Amino acid sequence: MSRTIAERWARARSFHHSRYPAERIAAERAQRVSVCLPARECAQTVGSIVTELLQLRQAGVIDEVVVVDAHSADGTAAIAERAGAVVWQEAELLPSHGPVLGKGDAMWRALSALQGELVCFLDADTEDFSARFLTGVLGPLVCEPGVSFVKAFYRRPLVQDGVADAHGGGRVNHLTARPALALFYPELAGVRQPLAGEVAARRELLQGLPFATGYGVEIAMLIDVWREVGLEGMAQVDLEEHRNRHQPLSALTPMALTVLSTIARRLVREGRLHELHGGPLPVERPPLASVTVA
Repeated sequence: MSRTIAERWARARSFHHSRYPAERIAAERAQRVSVCLPARECAQTVGSIVTELLQLRQAGVIDEVVVVDAHSADGTAAIAERAGAVVWQEAELLPSHGPVLGKGDAMWRALSALQGELVCFLDADTEDFSARFLTGVLGPLVCEPGVSFVKAFYRRPLVQDGVADAHGGGRVNHLTARPALALFYPELAGVRQPLAGEVAARRELLQGLPFATGYGVEIAMLIDVWREVGLEGMAQVDLEEHRNRHQPLSALTPMALTVLSTIARRLVREGRLHELHGGPLPVERPPLASVTVA
């Protein structure tokens, strides 16, 4: 029965980015939109991404472009600033909460600085970035009734030894995240890219969620959003192809472990798993709505 629910949701709430051209979003939106790029060593891509986003701002699609930099040594922050983005170093945001503990922590802190009622998080290392990466995930929030959270999906080509596999990327997504969701959260089995970094959501929803601090942020957010708004409040959008740098296979084991540990934390919280072994659970930040922001 749950699989049928997942399939029904996927049919009803999966859209193509072409449904949401910039002109449509600019004409229909009634709330402010903030775009945030968490960035670490993204000098090769962040400038062109910011330039494209600022063109969308000029077209009335969004209001704010913010880069939250992880003290990159390659000049990411300076390039983003020259391109026209507002730039924060992640440690400058909510410093009373101690050292920044990874991407999820940077996203959580970024919420304290963003102004929009609608928030989009995009990857800063996307190659050949185009407007569809923003308009695709933002579109359902603006144009589809009842949608509070949007996730991207796409093909991630992988080239190894000169041989291209059009669907070979996203290995942790395919081999860990999706099977784990199908097993423990079958209602979410229709989510094509649970680890995609391109998401858009209503600010109020995000501020009410805990944030996993590291690589587990995407899977944690997906499960927690589902608990808050149900499948009817969620959508996914096909962005076609996404190219960015791939991690070596040796780096994927800790990523997969983090994803599984993050899911396990939720199973413990739900009373479906009573004991964990093999190390501490990933650190999580509390809902921002419960935190006093100086």
